[in-house]
Amino acid sequence: MDITAFFKSVVDSDIAPVVICDTNHTIIYMNPTACERYSKRGGINLVGKSLLECHNSDSNKKILDIVEWFGKDKNNNRIFTFHNPKENRDVYMIALRDEYGN
Repeated sequence: MDITAFFKSVVDSDIAPVVICDTNHTIIYMNPTACERYSKRGGINLVGKSLLECHNSDSNKKILDIVEWFGKDKNNNRIFTFHNPKENRDVYMIALRDEYGN
């Protein structure tokens, strides 16, 4: 049984913004909360664009460093990036890997 639709349903129902990118930093998915959150920057139209186009140079360096860290070890999968005190939420980057850890 393919459970892909179930996973998408879980992510779609999350009240936190979820943005998924490929290893080339291209945004491949945004849940409805992310589309709403980033509506002033294009919302759903950001899908297919580079994540690096949405951030300043300091943030881009951090993103590139984290993606490099993900590639160094298959156990490097989750890292705290910052705390948003205005919304009292933590933001993480997570490596999504296949069954072989790639």
